[in-house]
Amino acid sequence: MRIILIGYGVVGKGLTSILLRGRLENLRDYGFNPKIVAIVDRGGAALNPKGLDLERMIEYKKKGTVAAIPEFGRPELSSLEVIKTVEAEVVVEATPTNTENAEPALSHIKNAFRAKKHVVTTNKGPLALEMPSLTELADYNNVYFKFSGTVGGGTPVLELAKKCLAGDKIVAIRGILNGTTNYILTEMDEKRISFQQALENAQKLGYTETEPSMDIDGIDAACKVVIMANWIMNRKITLKDVKTKGIRDIKLEKLDKASKRRAVIKLIGSIDKVARVAPTEIAKRDPLCVNGVLNAVTFRSEFAGEETIIGRGAGGVETASAVLRDLLEIKYNLANKMLK
Repeated sequence: MRIILIGYGVVGKGLTSILLRGRLENLRDYGFNPKIVAIVDRGGAALNPKGLDLERMIEYKKKGTVAAIPEFGRPELSSLEVIKTVEAEVVVEATPTNTENAEPALSHIKNAFRAKKHVVTTNKGPLALEMPSLTELADYNNVYFKFSGTVGGGTPVLELAKKCLAGDKIVAIRGILNGTTNYILTEMDEKRISFQQALENAQKLGYTETEPSMDIDGIDAACKVVIMANWIMNRKITLKDVKTKGIRDIKLEKLDKASKRRAVIKLIGSIDKVARVAPTEIAKRDPLCVNGVLNAVTFRSEFAGEETIIGRGAGGVETASAVLRDLLEIKYNLANKMLK
């Protein structure tokens, strides 16, 4: 399988590091031989139809850009040119999330579909803004569109709902979908510190950006609500349909009142009659009551009742592991098609 990797940040480097950790030999045991034939970062591209040397790619990225590698660097090539012209089966789109217009990821994905290339993405922006139309475009071009890493990072949230609960009908979803806000609320509750102090702690530890609005205003969690609503519950919604409120206004007094009722305040994303994200009081005995940077999602289905999955929701290697799962699924699907 030939792969084009667009975006060589935390997730992209996580993917190449996984492939370098002796994983390739194990993957070949399953008949899966991935070759990254192109990597694109902000400085340009590196191309090799025989497969790039990933150790060298990591070294050149440390110096600035993969496009600087002498024999394979192409600083003049844009990401769209690479997608349109380089021969490959799959595009892995791992650029930063943009919820204003979803670019450049949205154009990357659409052009990959039109070039008859399958897509694996970790970028929530295009899904949050145009998920119904993107899934239709993938179907129209007869290509696979996978996005496991957009919800739960390396924790298989979407897979549990789609595969393990297959045959059942999921009627409601609720969960802690953002590790940064969960960390902040945990710090406030356990250390009795203000929201601002807890936010600064999260920034020092690298759990959120200097400009943290995606996390603390609930936008990141709302994007994940959109993805789950579409993929799991077949609700054709976009980001504008999610009622969203963040945690900026949470005070210690509110946490104290919840504690007296043996409860805590968590930022909960939910899909029931409506889709929403809001600070919510939940009982301390609730399976969703996890602390720190953990995520937790509870699915309520007609027959199985409530099922909860808990795990780390972010991290380069963790999210890259979800990319690898998606690549393997595409490989299996293509192999099954050939057998028919």
